[in-house]
Amino acid sequence: MNAPRSQARSAARLAAVQALYQQQMEGTALTKLLNEFHQHRLGQEVDDEQYADAEVDFFDDVVSGVDARRAEIDALLVGKLAEGWTLARLDKAMLQILRAGTYELLARADVPTPAVINEYVDVAKAFFDDREAKFVNGILDAVAKDAR
Repeated sequence: MNAPRSQARSAARLAAVQALYQQQMEGTALTKLLNEFHQHRLGQEVDDEQYADAEVDFFDDVVSGVDARRAEIDALLVGKLAEGWTLARLDKAMLQILRAGTYELLARADVPTPAVINEYVDVAKAFFDDREAKFVNGILDAVAKDAR
């Protein structure tokens, strides 16, 4: 049974953040990373945890897009951080959430701005509490004003 498209996209976003996090921590090459997630994570059961069916093409686009446009994305994000903050000071999972959200705002005009922001706020809630989710909301809202 396939998940509805919105759920499949949500699963793809969460998996994309996980993949980007793994890439940052382990330096995994993009092709190997995508393949690993296709084979072992997306819609699979790992350690008795069922990974939701994700929209694979969307997952690939977000992960590849962040990888290809990281410098541009990071420059945009740095401009939205509070005075004295750097990307290096952010939690590594938080950074990937912001990168993925920024990529969608830049490159996925097919996804409405509120949908992008709400989705990544939800992803943030999977890792963090409400304070960090509000931070994601604020940063992505500021990015959207520039990107769109």
